[in-house]
Amino acid sequence: MKNFLEQPRRGNTREAQITPHKRSAVWGPTETLTAMATAHAAQNPTSCVPLAQSGSHRRYYRFTFGDNSTLIGAYNEDVTENRAFFEYTRFFAGKGLNVPTLIAVHEDEKHYLLNDLGTQTLYDKLCEVRKNGGDFQEVMDDYRKVVAALPKFQMTAKEGLDMSVAYPRAAFDRQSMQWDLNYFKYYYLKMAYIPFNEQLLEDDYQQFMDYLLSVEDDFFLYRDFQSRNIMVYQDDVWFIDYQGGRKGALQYDIASLLYDAKADLSPEIREELLECYLDNLSQYISVDRKQFKAYFNAFSLIRIMQAMGAYGYRGYFERKTHFLQSVPYAIRNMRYLLQQKALPANLPDLRHVLQTVVDSYVEPAKLNPDVLTVTVQSFSFKKGVPEDPSGNGGGFIFDCRALPNPGREKRYATFTGKDDCVKEYLEQYQEVETFVNHVCALVDMSVDNYLERKFTHLTVNFGCTGAQHRSVYFAERTAKHLQEKYPQIVIELRHREQ
Repeated sequence: MKNFLEQPRRGNTREAQITPHKRSAVWGPTETLTAMATAHAAQNPTSCVPLAQSGSHRRYYRFTFGDNSTLIGAYNEDVTENRAFFEYTRFFAGKGLNVPTLIAVHEDEKHYLLNDLGTQTLYDKLCEVRKNGGDFQEVMDDYRKVVAALPKFQMTAKEGLDMSVAYPRAAFDRQSMQWDLNYFKYYYLKMAYIPFNEQLLEDDYQQFMDYLLSVEDDFFLYRDFQSRNIMVYQDDVWFIDYQGGRKGALQYDIASLLYDAKADLSPEIREELLECYLDNLSQYISVDRKQFKAYFNAFSLIRIMQAMGAYGYRGYFERKTHFLQSVPYAIRNMRYLLQQKALPANLPDLRHVLQTVVDSYVEPAKLNPDVLTVTVQSFSFKKGVPEDPSGNGGGFIFDCRALPNPGREKRYATFTGKDDCVKEYLEQYQEVETFVNHVCALVDMSVDNYLERKFTHLTVNFGCTGAQHRSVYFAERTAKHLQEKYPQIVIELRHREQ
């Protein structure tokens, strides 16, 4: 193993260039990175632990050594993306910005080593404070450090940063904006069954982009400037995942941070941090605050639309449903921005579509901590499985599509599972009664357990093809059963598609 790689000098401020052995082509990322880590530390690691992947295909590993030192190994097939990361990292480090140290780069430019910035992101710290009942002010100092550092990153585009390596585009230009807006259109609007006139929406897209492109955009745009890409380490904040950076407007990155969905910052906190950012930005350039904030609101909207496209792609298309947990937060932010008149006045169809998105989301009822609330809901599988409004996950999803379908008969076309004629149709079949009995037995068992353990919420969902007949019938009947058997609980009955 010692002869596998060139041995870099420890403590060298420039990263080592690693030369591959003839066998390395058949080695996997773990073996190659282990050899690199061993060469750098002059000792074998005692452990190599894969780190959880997020939205990218990059793979990270934490190496630990006998002296308790650690480092991070990274593997990414996309060499073009890696080159952007390497160039930006070297340049930012030279400007004194808090970014990872690039320790070693393999000759194939797919494997590299970084120093370890710990395990706590700004988002993690924020969640920990909230979980423990703390006040946001406990992380306010960290946020102030972040917004103070952001203008330093943004000004580097004017200070010699090589933007020719930008990935996948050199600027957040019309083409980049079109990609983001189409991402929202095809992976959120269509997959969430939000109706729209494509031509009219496209016309408004073009005018929206004209407005966004009318502001100065000769700055470094970090692109994914959000709390999960900021590490809290050694009482300071450190920045990662900027390889998608390109030239763009100042407003985009501060919008990404302040409208970071699950961070769920209040309007008051956002305003305070925006003023703090503008104070720091004013040290570099003259700022018209009123004009800046008008563009800021518009850039906040396009950022939210891009994020919702990503949530739709990951959640609906890739079936990584945890991404859909961010949708309610994004919709609340969108509602707020529409109320603030973030869109220019001449975009009626885009405004209508966004308002439809907002109106399609039903805000969950606030749960009484002393009472068990059971949400019973009907839904169409065509429009996706409902989220748990409590945020706890779990609950029941019953598929009614194997049961007799009144929807196949024209005489029931205008009726629903609430109507007597549909009820009579379904109740003539023994399998319907068997289904109900099994459902009630399972749900009752959970309700009894939840009451004993003083839990506050349970979801019971019934899905069918159109959510008009069968799922509605079973939701209604189950809600009635639960209310009669358990008068002490609260029943929240919903028919999502009606």
